[in-house]
Amino acid sequence: MIEIDKGSGFCFGVTTAISKAEEELRTTGHLYCLGDIVHNSNEVARLELTGLETITHEQLRELHDVKVLLRAHGEPPETYEIARRNNIEIIDATCPVVLKLQQRIAQSYQQADDKHRPQIVIYGKRGHAEVNGLVGQTAGTAIVIENVDEIDNIDFTRDIILYSQTTKSLQGFKHIVEEIKRRIAPDVRFEYYDTICRSVANRIPQIRQFAQQHELILFVCGSKSSNGRILFAQCLDANPNSHLISNETEIDPAWLVGKQRIGICGATSTPRWLMNQVKDHAAKLMESTH
Repeated sequence: MIEIDKGSGFCFGVTTAISKAEEELRTTGHLYCLGDIVHNSNEVARLELTGLETITHEQLRELHDVKVLLRAHGEPPETYEIARRNNIEIIDATCPVVLKLQQRIAQSYQQADDKHRPQIVIYGKRGHAEVNGLVGQTAGTAIVIENVDEIDNIDFTRDIILYSQTTKSLQGFKHIVEEIKRRIAPDVRFEYYDTICRSVANRIPQIRQFAQQHELILFVCGSKSSNGRILFAQCLDANPNSHLISNETEIDPAWLVGKQRIGICGATSTPRWLMNQVKDHAAKLMESTH
């Protein structure tokens, strides 16, 4: 039996971004997208065949009088300013969860005065598209920490406001909160906001349970997906016989020998059609080994 995890695949934000892209492509046959629309090279390649053209921020500066899609990860204010200046029509597919977080961080930054400005700290992956958009809400002043080992970058004698990238680990966030509380000066204000997306966080217990129910796990994920790395680590912990693959060509037939229950799952950036392809290929390999 080969089973695809019902909870795996695109989250709401990614589904919306791809729908907006496909709608425009059906009408005009061409659309620029600022950065990979999703952190999955197979899905990007599929959309490029229909006319989607991925561009960098440098290329955006050179474009005028065109339409550009902003993906679910969100963008800093500077991107919108470039678009306004260059008469670029924005198709904004920023995930509502990310957009709300951007607004909260911007509010925290704008309400503070220069004399008593708190440190805005973001628990997230440095250089990640979403994190770049969040830091942009603070004119580049936010401190990004990737893990608890980096909290020395915070000044514990000054007020701290902590937020999290939406796809980070809930456990990791709690660990950072505990460590800041332990080290902070007595008279310093510390506010923290759990801004982790529950549609992503809730996948951890679900995917662990799924992994435990199967003899072999094929986890399908693009190399750029930070969410994928988190979920795969959970799979591997729950079932040591888990393998990370980007597509069906990476399946080692030896993995399948003697296995009766095989599970296929993926990240919030893994398309369902790709998991189906992996399932079909695994079934053929099993037939040829029997």
